[in-house]
Amino acid sequence: MLVPVIVLILAIPLLVRVIVWSTQKPSSEIVSVNPDELISEQKKIEREISGLDRKLEAKRPSSYFLVINSASNEFTLYQGDKMIRSDKCSTGSYILLKNGEQQQWMFKTPKGEFRIQGKTTSPVWKKPDWAFVEEGLPVPSANHYTRFEYGVLGDYALSLGDGYLIHGTLYQRFLGLPVTHGCIRLNDENLELVYRSLQVGSKVYIF
Repeated sequence: MLVPVIVLILAIPLLVRVIVWSTQKPSSEIVSVNPDELISEQKKIEREISGLDRKLEAKRPSSYFLVINSASNEFTLYQGDKMIRSDKCSTGSYILLKNGEQQQWMFKTPKGEFRIQGKTTSPVWKKPDWAFVEEGLPVPSANHYTRFEYGVLGDYALSLGDGYLIHGTLYQRFLGLPVTHGCIRLNDENLELVYRSLQVGSKVYIF
């Protein structure tokens, strides 16, 4: 789902109301309208909106979940309808890296609804091919020792699948800026809170 459920929860009822209001004619154009019919139609619309509100609210997770705004580089941690913390993060830079005509990588954070696939303490980064290309170095074999770096991801990492992680950073002064290769970076304090709050299977919405 390309639009996070949490955004729909917040936005759709308002959009419905805007559509309803925008389609109503100005009073000067209404001719011979039965007041009872108008009241009945208004109540019908209100019931439909109320029903939609309830359906959308039912989709909100009751446990902890995370929302990432990749446009403003901010995250919000919720527990049900309660906001636990909101602060800066960093997401994809949208820089395109090419390795000749054969390979290219677009460093963007994926959008949609995700679940935490796994949690790791003291994570080790296995550098992908693009990390060497970016540094102008030859790409080593798949398990060469130079691929493994310790201490660059912070104390914790949460996997979203396909190589994307929520992790820490050595460059916390850049938080709030789109500077990553697609992962989501948090400062040490926020990372620990998110790590302890989210469990395997917890939802993450990125938009």
